[in-house]
Amino acid sequence: MILAIDIGNTNIVIGCTQEDQVHFVERVSTNISKTELEYVVEFKTLFDLYRIDTKEITGCIISSVVPPLINIMKSAMQKLLNISPLVVGPGIKTGLNILMDNPAQIGADLIVNAVAALKYYGAPAVIIDMGTATTISVVDDKKNYVGGMILPGARISLDALTSRTSQLPRISLEAPRRIIGKNTIDCMKSGIVLGQAACLDGMIARIREDLGYSFHMIATGGLAGCIVPHCREKIICDNELTLKGLDIIYRKNMEEKPC
Repeated sequence: MILAIDIGNTNIVIGCTQEDQVHFVERVSTNISKTELEYVVEFKTLFDLYRIDTKEITGCIISSVVPPLINIMKSAMQKLLNISPLVVGPGIKTGLNILMDNPAQIGADLIVNAVAALKYYGAPAVIIDMGTATTISVVDDKKNYVGGMILPGARISLDALTSRTSQLPRISLEAPRRIIGKNTIDCMKSGIVLGQAACLDGMIARIREDLGYSFHMIATGGLAGCIVPHCREKIICDNELTLKGLDIIYRKNMEEKPC
C-alpha cells in the first residue's frame, strides 16, 4: 500500500493506493506552523479512522506547492512510517513531455494531474484543478503538456469580495435557486458559483478554438464538485485524480530504480 500526499496552499490531500485502487481520500488544512510531531498525530488519527495499520504502508510519495512544508512532511512520515518518502520534483521520472518555456516552474500538482489524466482518460485532455487557485492544464493530441491558465479560485474571489465591501456578508459556496438573484445572498451565489462555471465554459471554448480539435475534460480539487455540475460543458469530476497520478509516478520510479 502506498501513501500519497499532495500539499496545496489551503488543503493537504491524503490517500492510500493499492493496485490502481484508492482506499480513501481525505483533506486536512495546510498549516506551515505545525511541527512534524503534530502531523504525525494527525495522520495516525486518520489511519486509525480507516483502520489502516502503518505496517501495511510500504511506500510514500509527496507533491507540494508549499516548499516550507516539504521537509517537515518528509520528517513526519519517516517518523510515522519509518519510510523515506519520494518527492515529486527535479530528477523524478514522470513520463510527461513538457513543452513550456521553463518546465521547472510548473507546479508538481499540475504534472501529477496530467500524468493521471493521460493514463485514465487519454490525450488530448484539459485538466482543471479547483483549489485555492483554479488551474487549467492542456495536454495535446501528441501527449505533450503544452501549457495552461491560472485563475483566482472561487473561494479567493468570494473572500476578496466580502473583505473589500462593507455590506456583503460571508456566504457558503452553493448554487442559487435561479441565476437572477432576488436578494443579496443569492446574487452573490450566482456571481461566484455560476460565474465560475461560465468562466470554465468560456475558457474551454477558447482552448477548443485554439487547438482545433476536441479533448477529454477532467476536473479535480476541493471545489470541483461545487462548480462543475453547473458547467454546460461535459466535464468529468475525478476527486481521486491527484492521488492516482502520485501512485503512477511512485511505481514508475520504483520500477526503474537500479538494483
